[in-house]
Amino acid sequence: MPCLNEEKSIGRCVEKAFRSLGELGVEGEVIVVDNGSTDRSMEVAASLGARVVVQEIRGYGAALAKGIAAARGDIIVMGDADDSYDWSSIPAFVRKIEEGYDLVMGNRFQGGIMPGAMPWLHQYLGNPVLSALSRVAFRVPIGDFHCGMRAFTRSAFQCMKTQTTGMEFATEMIANAAYQRLRICEIPTTLHPDTRDRAPHLRSFRDGWRHLRFILTYAPDHLYFAPGLILLGSGLALLALLVAGPLNIGRLHLGIHFVALGAMLALIGYNVLNLGVMAKAILAGRYAGMRSRTVRWLTRRFSLELGLIVGAFLFLTGVLLDAWILAKWWATGQGPMEGTVHLAFVATTSSVLGLNVAFSSFLLAMLVTTDSDVG
Repeated sequence: MPCLNEEKSIGRCVEKAFRSLGELGVEGEVIVVDNGSTDRSMEVAASLGARVVVQEIRGYGAALAKGIAAARGDIIVMGDADDSYDWSSIPAFVRKIEEGYDLVMGNRFQGGIMPGAMPWLHQYLGNPVLSALSRVAFRVPIGDFHCGMRAFTRSAFQCMKTQTTGMEFATEMIANAAYQRLRICEIPTTLHPDTRDRAPHLRSFRDGWRHLRFILTYAPDHLYFAPGLILLGSGLALLALLVAGPLNIGRLHLGIHFVALGAMLALIGYNVLNLGVMAKAILAGRYAGMRSRTVRWLTRRFSLELGLIVGAFLFLTGVLLDAWILAKWWATGQGPMEGTVHLAFVATTSSVLGLNVAFSSFLLAMLVTTDSDVG
């Protein structure tokens, strides 16, 4: 239980947790993580038999990580200390773990949200929207990504390799579990009005943004690949369409400005796409169980030599086109060459893309171990 000034409610939570352990007939402990309390929360918890752990780094995720690291059990149940979650429901979570699941999530939307338990902005907008985005980003069918009550095995948490210290820790756990292909399920959980006598720690917009920032950062398919492919494809299409010169479509004139636009879109699109590949490589290095088409290509097909060959081809293509333009200019008496301006843009774009591919291949080779590198 992460705890910050929960003197009024911590006692009930600890008592319910111990009763649940007795109902299960197992040996267990209740850990309360002090995250900077200035009231009697820790005294109350300790007097009821809880083990108190101190986390000086402030933050929901930091407190939970400290408590989980201190826990001695093989099955860990986490939840808030404000009495909004019913600690008497521990057996339902543990039974799911015993069925073979690695992470068991509570779902407040299935179990019920009591009147006054959740602000309407969180209940009807924040949680549903962020959960929907997370389901798409991490491809895991969880309905309530931010439920504070959940259970997991010690080994599963070690696989998750969490790093965040704030409220986004809740999303990171599920995202990392999904990347590691752990078994995840949900059970209905009722959310009650908390019994605290202070302002809530949660800050709607600050913590909402932290969740959204994490989702975008750890979902390269959507942050990089989709916009990168659109930009690169649009740019290359414009360049291919106008390489021979201006084009008139009815009253629409596509001239040099559209060639410049195509070059810009192609270069930006490639670099965004390239960042996405780098992000995938970093994630694959962090999560051994991660599976994706990009990761398979990186580990089975990519090599520094391949990148250098492609880069050299694009660069030399641009150089040869520029050389042909130079030879034509020289042969025609060094006069105006407006008719080759479109081709010059294409040549320059090809050379720049080639250099990008070649140099980025060295960085990518640092991040990836291919099958050919093994043995």
